[in-house]
Amino acid sequence: MKKILAVLLCMGLTAGMLSGCGKSGQQDSKTDAATITIWHDKEDEVAQVLQEELEKLEPEVHVVLEKKSDLTEALKVVGNDPNAAPDMYFFAHDKIGVYAEMGILAPITDIIPEEELNRYMDMTLEAATYKGEIYQLPIYYETLLFLYNRLYMSEEDVPKTTEELYAYMQEKTKGGHYGFVEQHSTPYYAAGWIHGFGGYLINEDGEPGLNSPETIQALEYHKKFVDLMPGETEYATVNTLFNEGKAHATIAGPWLIPTVKASGMDVGVASMPVIDETGAPVSPYTGVQGIQVLKYAAENKSEAVEKILRQLMEPDIGVKLAQASGCAPANEACYEMEAVTGDEVVMAMKETAENAVPMPNIPEMDVMWTVAGNLLTDVNMSGKDVTESANEAQKEAEQLIESMK
Repeated sequence: MKKILAVLLCMGLTAGMLSGCGKSGQQDSKTDAATITIWHDKEDEVAQVLQEELEKLEPEVHVVLEKKSDLTEALKVVGNDPNAAPDMYFFAHDKIGVYAEMGILAPITDIIPEEELNRYMDMTLEAATYKGEIYQLPIYYETLLFLYNRLYMSEEDVPKTTEELYAYMQEKTKGGHYGFVEQHSTPYYAAGWIHGFGGYLINEDGEPGLNSPETIQALEYHKKFVDLMPGETEYATVNTLFNEGKAHATIAGPWLIPTVKASGMDVGVASMPVIDETGAPVSPYTGVQGIQVLKYAAENKSEAVEKILRQLMEPDIGVKLAQASGCAPANEACYEMEAVTGDEVVMAMKETAENAVPMPNIPEMDVMWTVAGNLLTDVNMSGKDVTESANEAQKEAEQLIESMK
């Protein structure tokens, strides 16, 4: 961890040499204390809702929302430099550990008392927590969904278990059509099957679990489903097959729904199938989106920062985001409102999230994506022995993590 921290801090020292990252030109007639810059990478619908909500703080607080396509890397570079870094950023929770280790984040509880956060779903607060500190104010969350084309599959036909899904695939996978497709060799998607067996890619202590008995069992079991899917399972291929009606069902994110609806599909959303061997459902990762505060802003602009946080704690923001972009609110109070409870996609995500696993927010997770991806390719695409491949991947992951210390 000392090595990764040293590298990240060194990168931060170069911030002053970067052009285009500073806050000059953003202050206008506002004082520095009243102007807060927030970086984000969100789609226009979400950004618009945030902008309108934060404009309610004018003239006491002027918020500048700045979209950054390379937010994660840019933040590593600018660090906590008040002349280059934002005051806050709106992003997923999974990089919290990296920035906390850099020493650039302030716990949310430095500004908002922890007891006031009990209005948020436990899962979202768990995701926001690193080494016992809550570093994010959760706003909404996303998780994968079981989607199906009602042209081929009625609500009564939706598989309730994985064996029912497998039987459906055996019957319908023919003539260029597939009963079910997914990105089976992408860790983010395969993780749901692994979690359903009690396995994991990495635990909260930074220990890989690629060769645990549960993970190996999951990989062995999942192979028969992979055999009934196309060999090419990249994001574009899977989504195109489903969008064009050549795949009857898929597991995908809520971001796919507007696209398939635009093509004319009557798309259904269902619960994840339960794995017969374990009695647990396919349990994907969940990502929690919210706002984080940089330490400099927390120490020097605390009044303005608190006003922003409290504005975003209002249930109204969750409702508006659900309506604008199908976001599932993190605030429990939102689920008392018909605008949210009447949304099929949001409520399906809430149901799935009850068993979903928050994406690990520890720095060690960064090395797992490539290692786990290679393992899945070996097992699912190259036909290599599962146990042997898992043991090799475990060893590689452990070596990479050890080199970070």
